[in-house]
Amino acid sequence: MNILKRIGLVVLIVLIFSAMVVFTAGNPDNVSLKLLHWEITAPISLAFTVAFACGWLFGILCLGFYALKLINERRTLRRALRLSESEVTSLRGLPLSDAD
Repeated sequence: MNILKRIGLVVLIVLIFSAMVVFTAGNPDNVSLKLLHWEITAPISLAFTVAFACGWLFGILCLGFYALKLINERRTLRRALRLSESEVTSLRGLPLSDAD
């Protein structure tokens, strides 16, 4: 199964690389990017690559914050579970009283 994952990863990398080569060959023009007072002229393929990388990094950052939130919630729930278990244990030790 591990070999299939590696083969799949290699195939995916080759497909992405070949798509990148085809895209670069088909779009040799430059694009002008204006941001506030700066203007940058770059090839379209470089602009798309940078935009993709920035989006990927932003997604990883958002995922990291979400994971931290889940870890904190898990810690809180474990603490509440320990408190509830200790309360149940202490209540089991009490004698039962009849409701007459």
